[in-house]
Formats: sequence, structure tokens, C-alpha cells
Amino acid sequence: MPGIRRWRALIADGVAALGERRTQVRARHEAELLAERQRVTEARRARPRDPDPARAVPWGVRVAAEAGWRFLVLAAALWVIMRVIGSVRLVVLAFVVALLITALLEPTVARLHRAGLSRGLSTALTALFGFVVLGLIGWFVVWQVLDNLDNLSGRLQEGIEELKRWLLASPFHVTEQQINDVAGSLSDAIGTSTSEITSTGLRGVTVLVEIITGMLLAMFSTLFLLYDGRHIWQWTLKLVPSAARPDVADAGPAAWGTLTAYVRGTLIVAFIDALFIGLGIYFLGVPLAVPIAVVIFLASFVPLVGAVASGALAVVVALVTQGVFTALLTLLVVLVVQQIEGHVLQPFILGRAVRVHPLAVVLAVATGGVVAGIGGAVVAVPLVAVSNTVIGHLRAHGADDGSAAESPAAAENERADPPAEPDREPA
Repeated sequence: MPGIRRWRALIADGVAALGERRTQVRARHEAELLAERQRVTEARRARPRDPDPARAVPWGVRVAAEAGWRFLVLAAALWVIMRVIGSVRLVVLAFVVALLITALLEPTVARLHRAGLSRGLSTALTALFGFVVLGLIGWFVVWQVLDNLDNLSGRLQEGIEELKRWLLASPFHVTEQQINDVAGSLSDAIGTSTSEITSTGLRGVTVLVEIITGMLLAMFSTLFLLYDGRHIWQWTLKLVPSAARPDVADAGPAAWGTLTAYVRGTLIVAFIDALFIGLGIYFLGVPLAVPIAVVIFLASFVPLVGAVASGALAVVVALVTQGVFTALLTLLVVLVVQQIEGHVLQPFILGRAVRVHPLAVVLAVATGGVVAGIGGAVVAVPLVAVSNTVIGHLRAHGADDGSAAESPAAAENERADPPAEPDREPA
């Protein structure tokens, strides 16, 4: 019995030792497997990965691409807008003209309303007075031109004969046969263009109908804008997204102030130009001084281009009717008045409210003339001035909102995490 117990104890000790060794071997094996897995994981992490395709593109190219597709979207939207405006050009021009007339007459309506008159009566009196004045100006221009047309035709013939004699006596060696050949070519061109002249006359009838329609539409639009302009503006604001509505509502009065200042200032400047140039050519003995002054007044509503064209008209009439010396004096008068206008009148009267760079003025007038003719050239500059005011106002409000919305925590994070270098920015 004692021997059996001893053998049983030895066997139990051997089994326990074998189990312990087996456990140690298994633990060592698992440790080796874990170490191998960690080594493989670290090797995978250390291995360079394939670069992101967006990061492979240079930063400048990415910026150009982002700006490019946004520019294409804006260009497409602008093209659609221009197509729509071109389709309803008469309506758009009439409404814009109504806005310009409203900007000129609205202060009078406000004064009459504050004086105790009703809004409707103030609007009716102001509109009636304004339309009567515009009608009298148009009638006066037509009357003066028709009344002096025969005199101008005779002076034109005399001027052509004088030009012919000057060419014959000039050092250019022009012969009478060459002058007659040029005159004959002009006569043949006119004679062979009868159909074109007829079609032009038919188009003239169509244009006259469009002008009358546009005038009536502008009159009705002016009446409603004078009477109910505030409610129309409030209804228009409902079409703007609610997030941008407060900024647009604040930009509206600034834009209207710019438009009002432009119309008033341009009216005063045009009147002064027409008055002094008209007086100058009147004392120089140039015929049609009053109609030319009225044309200068109307053309002055097209900045830069209108002044040049109307001044050239005065110089040409003086050259044809009075000779070279009078034409030079007329040119001197026009240049002096235009210099006073550009350096004294416009900065003093218009001020900084509607200051637009001359290059922007020329491009706006050219674009407006190409898109919508004379009417487009007239409304192009006020449109650019108002757009400049609105964009500047919205930009200023956006900057104020951004600075106000920046929290101290955001500023602290910005100080803690400086912006990445341009070539390391994410796509």
C-alpha cells in the first residue's frame, strides 16, 4: 500500500509538471505570434501608401479648376439672363426707364404727401407735370429741327461746294473728275438701294410702334412705382431666400439712393452742358443752336460717348455752315465745357455715391449699346453704379457678420492649429 501511494504521488507530480511545461510552451508560442502580428502591422504602417489622386494634382491647378467650373456656371447663368432680357428687351428697357423717371420724381411725391396731399393725388400731380415737361421737350426739339431744316439744307449745299473748291485748291492734287466720280458713285449706290431703303422705312414704322409701346409701358410703370413702390419692393424681397433677405433689404435703400443721385446729377450736368455749349455756338453764329443744345442735353445721359457724339455734331454743323475757323472755335467751346464737366461738375454734383471707373463706363456703354441699342447705352451706367453699390454693401455686411460670428474658442483653435501650407491643403 505505501508503495502504491508513492507511485501515485510521483505520477501526479509528473503530470502536473508536464501540464505546466505545456502551458509555458503555449504562452511562449502565443507571445511569438502576437509579436509577429505587431511586426507585420508596423511594417504595413511604415510601407508608403498610394497617394491620393487629388493630392497628386498641384495646388495651383486645383485652384484653377475650382475657379474654372464656377466661372462656367456664372457665365451660363449670365448667358441665360441675357437671352431672356433679349427676348423681352422692350419690356425691360421700359421698366428701367420707369425706374429712372421714378428716381427723379419720387422726392416730389414724398414732399407733396408730407404737405398733406394723399398719396394718389401726389402721384397724379407729379406724374402729370413730369410727363408734360418731357412731352414739351420732345415737341420743342422736333419743332426746331423742322423749322430750320430748309436753312440747314441750303447751308449744307454751300458747305459741300466750299469743300469741293477747297479740295481742288488743296495740295492733295484732287481733280474735278475724281470728285464727280465719287459723287456719281454715291448716287448709284443710293439708286440701287431702293429696296433696302424701303425695307428700312418699314422697319422704321415697326420701330416707331415699339417706341410708342415702350413709352406707354414706361408711363404706366412709373405711375405704379410712384404710388406703390414700397409695397412692390417688399413683395420683391419675398422672392429672396430668407437667409439673405436682411442683407438685401438693407442694400435696397443704398441702391435707391445711388440711382436717385445718379439721375439728379446727370440731369443737372446735362443741363449745364447744353446751356453753355448752346450759348457758345449761338454767339458764334452757328445755325440750329437751340436744337443742337437740346440734342446735347439728351445725349449727355450716355456718359462719355454721348458727350463726344453731340460735340462732334456741333462741330460738323459749324464746319459745314460757317467754315473751318468757326468749327475750330466750336471745338474749343465743346472741349472747355467737357473738361469743366469731367473735372468739376461730376465730382462736385455726383460725388462718391456713383463713382465708377471710366473704363467700366466705356465697357458698360458699349455692352448696353450692343445688347439693346441706344436704350441699353442709356441704362448701362446707372445699372453698373447700382450694382457696384449693392455688391459693396453686401460685402461689407458679410465682413461684419463674419467678424461678429467668430468666437473666442474658434480664435484659440486657429492660434493652436495654424493653417496648412498651400501644397498640403486637402482637396
